[in-house]
Amino acid sequence: MASTTNLSALGEYIVLGLSQALSVSRASLFTFDREREMFCRLSSLGPQPQGVGYDKLPASHPLPLQLSSTRRILRRAEWADCPADGPAAGMRDTLEALQAETCVPFVTKGRLIGFAALGKPGIGEKDDAAALALLTALGQSAANALDNALLYEDLHRSQTLMRRTDRLRSLEIIAGGFAHEIRNPLTSIKTFIQLAPERKDDPEFIREFSKVVLDDVYRIERLIQEILDYARYMEPKLTEEDLNEIVSSCVYFIEVKADSRGIKIEKDLAPDLPRVMLDRQQIKQVLLNLLLNAMDAIGGSGGRLRVRTHKLMKPGGKVWSQIEIEDTGQGISETNLEHIFDPFFTTKHESGEHEGTGLGLTIAHQIIQEHHGEIQVKSTEGIGTTFYVNLPALP
Repeated sequence: MASTTNLSALGEYIVLGLSQALSVSRASLFTFDREREMFCRLSSLGPQPQGVGYDKLPASHPLPLQLSSTRRILRRAEWADCPADGPAAGMRDTLEALQAETCVPFVTKGRLIGFAALGKPGIGEKDDAAALALLTALGQSAANALDNALLYEDLHRSQTLMRRTDRLRSLEIIAGGFAHEIRNPLTSIKTFIQLAPERKDDPEFIREFSKVVLDDVYRIERLIQEILDYARYMEPKLTEEDLNEIVSSCVYFIEVKADSRGIKIEKDLAPDLPRVMLDRQQIKQVLLNLLLNAMDAIGGSGGRLRVRTHKLMKPGGKVWSQIEIEDTGQGISETNLEHIFDPFFTTKHESGEHEGTGLGLTIAHQIIQEHHGEIQVKSTEGIGTTFYVNLPALP
């Protein structure tokens, strides 16, 4: 029981364990649902009554109230003689419908988080001290295991909700940013369409304005594609990979372009770099984005681009692999540095097709987060910028 965090599987283990320990053929396990303020049947053994009142019991029902109050095992003798119109009649009717002889509360941290209703033979009216001690011990073990599983489910639910909320907020920012970014290109296209009939015989106007409009069309296409890449979340398909090999592949891809710009590439790959579980294509997308950004920062006047890998030791003895990409470009100001992963934030303001959209680093940051890694940056204006991509290594 202590080794599983899957609530459904845990419920089956608890029912099976209690049933085998007491040789019963019928059992029901209920756990508390905080959102609905009721106890819901999680698992069962043998035929069970159907209908409202047997699958879900409100927290105000006499049975959970009694168990929460006494915090001890409840036996048939304690409910069999309840008057038909008394406050405990609901408890008696429910337990008789479940054909229960014994009811075991699961109490942890002073609160009732569930209970099990067990059928014959149970402890019954006989004061079997050994059976009662065994049942009490099993009940406490089950309570601890249930508490862990419920906490794990709450954590998982919270993480899913936070991720969904962050994603919706990001898409909201992107929608606003897209509207802002697309306004200027649409204005130039609209202006060209309005003026073209009057200036159709002016070849210079048609030629020059056509270039502007074509660049703006390319920009809109690129914006749409990058927004689709960001919005269409693809869960990483993890495989065991050699990070040095992926880095080498990406460096090889940019070597010709770097050479044409007079950029010298230095590569220093750690021979003892641990292997990593990752999505090869997604990590290549991140590295190529960082490498191309580094070359743009250096510009066409030449410079140095250094790519290194390291083995990192994190607190607690955890091993990580690090990729370091350092350029001798213009650097990023301290004001801009804290915004570089924000959607639509860009320091590239070239006109035309090569103007930055400000989504490349946002997507890279998202990919590294989905790999449970880290992406960090250090920069000094006039000296250069260094990006660090850290990924957890295989145990």
